[in-house]
Amino acid sequence: MTVGLIVLAAFPLPASAADNIDIKAGFIRAPHTLETVSILDVPAADDGIAGAKLATEDNNTTGSFLGQTFSIEDVSLRPGDDPVAALNSLAAKGVFFVLADLPPEALLALAGAAKDKGVLIFNTSAPEDSLREDNCRANVFHVAPSYSMLADGLAQYLVWKQWKRWLLMKGSHPQDELFAEALRHSAKKFGAKIVEERVYEDTGGGRRSDSGSVQTQRLVPVATQNAPAYDVLVAADESEVFANYLPFRTWDARPVAGSAGLKPVSWDGTHEQWGAIQLQNRFMKLASRRMNARDNNAWVAMRMIGEAASRTGSNDPKVIRDYLTGPEFAIAAFKGQKQTLRHWNQQLRQPILLGDGRMIISISPQEGFLHQTSELDTLGFDQPETKCKLQ
Repeated sequence: MTVGLIVLAAFPLPASAADNIDIKAGFIRAPHTLETVSILDVPAADDGIAGAKLATEDNNTTGSFLGQTFSIEDVSLRPGDDPVAALNSLAAKGVFFVLADLPPEALLALAGAAKDKGVLIFNTSAPEDSLREDNCRANVFHVAPSYSMLADGLAQYLVWKQWKRWLLMKGSHPQDELFAEALRHSAKKFGAKIVEERVYEDTGGGRRSDSGSVQTQRLVPVATQNAPAYDVLVAADESEVFANYLPFRTWDARPVAGSAGLKPVSWDGTHEQWGAIQLQNRFMKLASRRMNARDNNAWVAMRMIGEAASRTGSNDPKVIRDYLTGPEFAIAAFKGQKQTLRHWNQQLRQPILLGDGRMIISISPQEGFLHQTSELDTLGFDQPETKCKLQ
């Protein structure tokens, strides 16, 4: 069982105290302003950064033997703050590794500003496929899975279950369409059929208010009425307007998947296989709550920095980048397989968890979905179809 154990003999010899190497990282995060349907989904004040702090502790455990010291500086942006200004401030302090929990436009601006400074960016939240394709950047590593990876992970399970006829319901916001497009691509890729598409319009109002809940309960059955025969309702609701109201309210008795019901995620607080319970317990001790996907993405990003620094004995961002993009890099992240980088777009290969909020139902890639290089490359855009030209 792989739980991330470290064999010290494989590492450089310890440095003297005078030769101690400092590896400084920053975490730039935007406020999460989305109003959630469930009070359980309201982001914690330390959302994401808590995972980075735990990984910093883990890195320092190893670093104490190797003469390396790791630190993380939290930069929590307020509405209207300029992320580039935050990056410049960090770079002036000798920070050359930045974890970013930012929307795509801000992430690209950060990458542009970081290019001449030699700063490496680790995307811990943005799932947009365009960031890995048309708008890929050589100084950005994508730890968060893309929409296409999430959609493919879900589609493989639904097809394996022989639930091949989908009713696709999407929200009316641009982000909803991005996930819907990934679901369409996955359906075609794995042999499912979307029997009909419907749009659920966001009419505004309080999502957790009594009137909002009652109104949605009345609207959902009507919105799903008179659909062609289907096996599963697949929702694309990244704005969290309606999808969580779908289970048990649809006109026909059908399972719900996608943005509610059976959800594809990079991590979940219920995951406990392959030693993950050990990570979950340590995170609970640190943050007094369960680890979510943002926390775990940040933990993995910081561990990638720690792994590369430990293996190379360096804090030079160029040396770190060369190791991360080279054939020797792999990271154990409690999901059953070592995770590596796709060299063509710098996306971290990883299994996708499928959960319902109470337990993990399955993990993709599913049995029988084969690939000539790595079964993990059945999730998301593969090298022959990529549009990425790293620059």
